[in-house]
Amino acid sequence: MARDDLEIQGNALRWCCDEDWLEFESTREVEPITGVVGQDDALEALKFGLEIGSPGQNVFVRGLTGTGRLTLVRQLMQQIRPAAPPAPDRCYVHRFDQPDRPRLITLPRGEGRRFAERMERFIEFVGEELEPALSADPMRRRRDELNERVQGEVRELGKPFEEELRTHDLALVPVQVGPTVQPAVMPVIDGEPAPPERFAELRRSGRITPEAASQIQEMIASFNKRLQEVSEKIEEIQLEHRLAVQLLYEQEARRLLSREAGKIEAEFPHDPVKAFLEQAVSDVVEKRLRELKEDDGEFLRLYRVNVVQDHPAGDGSPFIIENAPTLQNLLGSVEREFQSPMEVRSDHLMIRAGSLLRADGGYLIMEARDVLTEPGAWKVLVRTLRNGKLEIVPSELASFWMGPVLKPEPIEIRVKVVLLGDPELYYLLDRHDHDFPHLFKVLADFDTSIPRDRQGVNYYAGVLARIAEEENLLPFSRCGVAALCEHGARIAARRDRLTTRFGRIADVAREASHLARQGEHDLVTGDRVREAVRLSKRRADLPSRKFRKLVAEGTIRIHTAGSAVGQVNGLAVIHAGPMVYGFPTRITATIGPGTAGAINIERESQLSGAIHTKGFYILGGLLRQLLRTRHPLAFSASIAFEQSYGGIDGDSASGAEVCCLLSALTGVPLRQDVAMTGAIDQVGHVQPVGAVTEKVEGFFDTCRDLGLTGSQGVILPRANAGDLMLREDVVDACRQGRFHVWAVESIHEALEILTGVEAGALGEDGRYPANTLLGRAERKAREFWRMAAARPRDAAAAAESKDEAEG
Repeated sequence: MARDDLEIQGNALRWCCDEDWLEFESTREVEPITGVVGQDDALEALKFGLEIGSPGQNVFVRGLTGTGRLTLVRQLMQQIRPAAPPAPDRCYVHRFDQPDRPRLITLPRGEGRRFAERMERFIEFVGEELEPALSADPMRRRRDELNERVQGEVRELGKPFEEELRTHDLALVPVQVGPTVQPAVMPVIDGEPAPPERFAELRRSGRITPEAASQIQEMIASFNKRLQEVSEKIEEIQLEHRLAVQLLYEQEARRLLSREAGKIEAEFPHDPVKAFLEQAVSDVVEKRLRELKEDDGEFLRLYRVNVVQDHPAGDGSPFIIENAPTLQNLLGSVEREFQSPMEVRSDHLMIRAGSLLRADGGYLIMEARDVLTEPGAWKVLVRTLRNGKLEIVPSELASFWMGPVLKPEPIEIRVKVVLLGDPELYYLLDRHDHDFPHLFKVLADFDTSIPRDRQGVNYYAGVLARIAEEENLLPFSRCGVAALCEHGARIAARRDRLTTRFGRIADVAREASHLARQGEHDLVTGDRVREAVRLSKRRADLPSRKFRKLVAEGTIRIHTAGSAVGQVNGLAVIHAGPMVYGFPTRITATIGPGTAGAINIERESQLSGAIHTKGFYILGGLLRQLLRTRHPLAFSASIAFEQSYGGIDGDSASGAEVCCLLSALTGVPLRQDVAMTGAIDQVGHVQPVGAVTEKVEGFFDTCRDLGLTGSQGVILPRANAGDLMLREDVVDACRQGRFHVWAVESIHEALEILTGVEAGALGEDGRYPANTLLGRAERKAREFWRMAAARPRDAAAAAESKDEAEG
């Protein structure tokens, strides 16, 4: 094919939106599109995933950011309101037999808050009404009756003993012994009990003879033994009395509390409620009656109900978006209260629900990357979905918990998780997480583009109308919408497609509206849109400008004129956020006889990525395909990206590398005013690559900085020709013949453009014509083989003969 036939003409270098497709003057006349554009397949899959209730049918929404994934999920939830089993209310209460394991009470939907309110009435009764009820007149009378009965029993027990004491002139007298009063047996002298001091004085004075005193003391000792027996019996009677009084109060308290608890149990006839009320009543009766008169009433916290999740009547399935899926936000937490620097308290009232519990019976939407980057969050999410049980404090976290460790009872939940992520993340999870494919069986795949036709362009108009209405932007004129469609085609970078990453389109629309307002315009026109695109690129192209300056100063060696052997201009790109900028890079090759084959200097210096290394190996396969010699290829060659000191990846330079190596092998120079991009296969096809628009523009900018000659241009794969969306200044230069873009299908066509020499085709004898580039390459390869195969002495003689002949 002639070189002129390979050149892409001006009209094919950039798609221009046909304004006749837009049947309006401004977006004021356009009905705003509130749905998501061009995602019918994703919509169907997502709807299926939200509606089906089978295990493991969680949803992964796959697509790049800015394609409207979250918007679609929101709108779909509002539209279809998928039916899901209504989730019950969840409450935590104190477990009296295991205080560190709060009890879970699950109640029918709408009853949790009412149960908590009824327990507050129970607490009010305990704190304010129980003690007065136990101190009322009926209880006093019953207690007095017990007192009188025990006093009678004591009198009956002590009366015979006291009468016997009187017959022996003895008396039972209370004596203060330390803090207590104890009965003591004393002699009666002159009608009065004689304490030990008086009795001793009477002995000294002689009023009581020693014999009488001895008899009295023996009698007192005898009665003291009997007094001990009587005292023990009296203590038993008093102990029984105290127990009887305590039992009286406990029975009355239990009766009163059981009456209050019975009202609650009748209203909430559930076994967990009954068990909790029984334990609460027993705790008050057996442990708290002495505390009723205290002012703080701190123990009343034990009977309160913590409603961690309730559902107002009439509420549908919850729809929770978790923007910060930390471990605590997902699971919930147990708060801590510092009562002193060394004392920390936690109880069942400090348990807080997380988004997994709040989404119970409904849907939880999260960004997959956010979950994976939060320590521990992915692990507990997967475990909760697999087991269907939510542990607010997992066992592995208990050792890190400050203060008392509470282990709330696990909650059985039913939640549908919708993860939003990009394709790379999806494949990573599918490959490395065993549970992922079993838990996320529904894939809603978002496309990043829509057809570039009349319908697609009018979709853009509807989306812009909605954005302008919601954000109070100026309306867009027909040419303004067309300019944004053209920018959408550039972002899509695919033949006949428009991007669906409306986040980037919206950013340009906002800036264009701002520029129009600054210019006091009523509409956003195409000029404002193009200016917004230019300014946004300008803000991020500092690395590109610095590179071009270094090229213009000669610091970085890039030639855009003349020819050179073993040197070619490849094309690469740099990224600045969503922006992509192309720039040329000089590739060089050297070759000589030997057995090392082609050496990738980037790989040997560990600067080559896996894809670039693969492309280099394909280059070796292509050489064997092109040079079908009857002998082994015996050469040592090296290829390098000059003045490149960072990592290199991708195979888009492999076509240029082949051309550079063949130039070094044959000695045929390559044009330096032409740059090339394109991958190769092992049979010589030039295959498509990415960012061709930016690469062409990058070389054009370099040529313009160094001076346009009219012969400069870029070679790219023919499969990429329809992807081009070049800037208008580049298109104008091509139309005027000051710059050129060629599309090739084979390495032969690229070689002919770069060298001006026919590449050559194999003849019937299996050889290339002698005057062709590949014919020269075969002869040179044969010469290298002979030199490598010859003995060192023969090789030296041959070299000497060659020098003499040339001399």
